[in-house]
Amino acid sequence: MTRQIHDQFAKEYLEELLASLGTIKKSKKVKSEVQEIDVWFEPATASRTELPLGLLAKMAATCCLFEPFRNPPSEVEIRSCISKLYAVHGEVLRKAKRTSKTLTEAELPVLWILTPTFSARMIEEVVGIPPSFLPEEGMKEEWGKGVYFSPNLFKTGIVAIHQLPVNEETLWLRVLGKGGTQKRAVEELVQLPEDNPFQENLLEILANWRKNLELRDNLSTEEQEDIMNLSPAYLKQREEWKQEGIQEGIQEGIQEGIQLGSLEERYSLITSLLEGRFGSLDAELSGLVEQIVQLPISERTGLLLSLANLSRSELLERFREN
Repeated sequence: MTRQIHDQFAKEYLEELLASLGTIKKSKKVKSEVQEIDVWFEPATASRTELPLGLLAKMAATCCLFEPFRNPPSEVEIRSCISKLYAVHGEVLRKAKRTSKTLTEAELPVLWILTPTFSARMIEEVVGIPPSFLPEEGMKEEWGKGVYFSPNLFKTGIVAIHQLPVNEETLWLRVLGKGGTQKRAVEELVQLPEDNPFQENLLEILANWRKNLELRDNLSTEEQEDIMNLSPAYLKQREEWKQEGIQEGIQEGIQEGIQLGSLEERYSLITSLLEGRFGSLDAELSGLVEQIVQLPISERTGLLLSLANLSRSELLERFREN
């Protein structure tokens, strides 16, 4: 169950980020057997604005499969991922043949296995040489620490998330890590500027992951740690949910009071809203109550809903124009 919760989170998380770069093929099944690819990604063919996704964007520069793991994959699991890749290659090649198109080796999808940790023994198993020989052979220098490649023939890369350098380039992948790696990445994500194009939706995805974990009985030590790691994102998102709820309540109250209340109740509501926005009302602001009450319902509602964004002088000027 824990793995299922994480797998669902990881898919939503990667899809949210990669959607800005190209096309996600959701729940893509391969025909060789009943196997489902976690994320099959095709980059956009048209020119795109560069987005701050660092290493993840570099990985997504070509067609690829993403297979995120919550725990380090075994040899069997890695071979299963590779079998999916080859099944996809077969499907892509058959489709190209039907349209008389010739594909180059570079056009065939690459497999990216994302693992929170990766042992020296497993690195040697995948790369084919002892880690002491790296980065000259198995870890391509331009990709940096923590990114390993099988021999080119197999078109497979493995990202050992715990080995990635701690910087903006790797943030989006480090969120998928474990323990201290994930904790620090979530804290960095929460601290991003509010105009970051990904922060809002990703915080909601992380907060929902935490809520799903809390609903479970008999939490393991690892699950308790996940909840703690995700707490900064959850608390920030909870405040957002709270503010949205308050705002919706205010809007509903205004609309109901304006449309259904008696004339006296409308006067009282408008006076309260003006006092809440500007404090005690002077003669000029008090004089606006009557004018606002006389406005058509749609115009009156729009004005009161936008009241928080109007200064005193802007409000007065609006009625002077009338």
